[in-house]
Amino acid sequence: MAFSLNRIMLIGNLGRDAETRFTTTNVSVTTFTMATTNSYKGKDGNWTNETTWHNIVGYNLSDYFKENLKKGKKFYVEGRLNKRDYTDKDGIKRYSTEVVAEKIIPLESGGEGSKDSVPSAVSESSEPDIKVDDNNDLPF
Repeated sequence: MAFSLNRIMLIGNLGRDAETRFTTTNVSVTTFTMATTNSYKGKDGNWTNETTWHNIVGYNLSDYFKENLKKGKKFYVEGRLNKRDYTDKDGIKRYSTEVVAEKIIPLESGGEGSKDSVPSAVSESSEPDIKVDDNNDLPF
């Protein structure tokens, strides 16, 4: 019996504010980048920080996440890796590896004076049935 697993769990800081767009079938697609850092001791005995950037995509996220996925904030993201290709505006075929978020949890409060409350449940984002051909003009 063959098994397979495609699961990724990340804790990191957002590199830019999230952007939300809508497909032709009115499905919201929210994208953002996240940085994770790995520290290790090199052969010379000095510590080195290595940052990896991840492209994240979430489908039909709640308004809370659309408004609070801001640059610098720390989040936990769980989902699966997805590789896809698309053709850009100039007709060039591009390839993209991204994390399709299925669970997003904020790891810090909104700050002083913030009236936004952190939702008690995580965002369970599920990828809708979208034909990639319908979205060739989207660069994500």
